[in-house]
Amino acid sequence: MLFCIRLTSILVRSAQSCSRCARSLKTMNTELRAIVMSGPSGGGKSTLLNKLFAEFPGCFAFSVSHTTRKPRPGEENGVAYHFVTHEKFKELIQKNAFLEHAEFSGNMYGTSLQSVKDISQSGKLCVLDVEINGVKSIKKSGLTPAPRYIFIAPPSLEVLKQRLLARNTETEESLQKRLDTAEEALNYSKEKGAYDHVIENNDLDIAYEKLKGILFEDIKKVQDNLRK
Repeated sequence: MLFCIRLTSILVRSAQSCSRCARSLKTMNTELRAIVMSGPSGGGKSTLLNKLFAEFPGCFAFSVSHTTRKPRPGEENGVAYHFVTHEKFKELIQKNAFLEHAEFSGNMYGTSLQSVKDISQSGKLCVLDVEINGVKSIKKSGLTPAPRYIFIAPPSLEVLKQRLLARNTETEESLQKRLDTAEEALNYSKEKGAYDHVIENNDLDIAYEKLKGILFEDIKKVQDNLRK
């Protein structure tokens, strides 16, 4: 009889523990919002995200997009992008594998819905780096919970042009296309309700502190759950 009582007690405590874990996972999955980062190439998104990932390891997971463009020097497949052929990309479109996808400068870019789900279920903050049309597509997708939309803006188009020229990776034609796209993105960012937050990246340290402040509560939730 005593053994049965002790066994019952153990089973009750185990069930309570499992219940707490389930509630914790449910809280992470329902409360954490994906972070949609957007802004023109050369605006500083990658630099800001790298600083964020370095300061808060284990809190974020980057949603790696698919693209048909060729890798640049130093870019690793599956890390910078999933580099695929045009044929493979079209196949994924037919399978409705993308949350959003768009074409730019003759190349296709897309965000896999599965990658966002996987990150969300892991309890980490999912980060998506997409351009203007991607932002619009994600808004139409009905993704829940609604993502947090953040736009990283350069001080001006002229400053952006100088940053792009310093890369030595652009042709005259591709540079002009990027500037035209940047102007469109900047105009959209000024529309009411387009983004939750717009950060001007004139000074990197100041821009980073603003970004960190915006995400502080989300980061704290992840850290608290990691300690449980």
